[in-house]
Amino acid sequence: MSGFLEARPRVGYYYSGKSKNKILSDQLRQYIVKDYMSPPVIVKEDMSIYDAICTIFLEDTGTLFITNDNNDFIGVCSRKDLLRASMIGEDIHTMPVGVNMSRMPNLTFLEEHELVIYAADQMIEKEIDSIPIVRKKENNKYQVVGRISKTTIAKLFVSLFKE
Repeated sequence: MSGFLEARPRVGYYYSGKSKNKILSDQLRQYIVKDYMSPPVIVKEDMSIYDAICTIFLEDTGTLFITNDNNDFIGVCSRKDLLRASMIGEDIHTMPVGVNMSRMPNLTFLEEHELVIYAADQMIEKEIDSIPIVRKKENNKYQVVGRISKTTIAKLFVSLFKE
């Protein structure tokens, strides 16, 4: 059951040659983001900064995913972006969140079939808290269908440990 031994009929048991790291690596390759993603928090690009700040706190999330009127994924707005916008001195009740977001193509995103371990690697490399999970649309744009966060990945790893 641990993967160190294999069995063959009329031969018996024998050492598989796999190390602990190889077995762990093989196990982690079976987890894809589609199975572990959570619902995204999506807002329109014309929403005010004030409303975006309220949404972040009401939804208890760290990142908002921004879409246009066609539901095309166009940007991301984090807590830091909203804090920066509120400190500028402009009226946050009228300024749209689309002015302050990080835009495509400078965004990190994953498709549904990609590995959770790759998502974790991207979060570490890019120093971000969550990644949008997207589905490609017919017009070569993307639609946000989920998100995966550091918390989601930590919960997965803890559940693997408990098994």
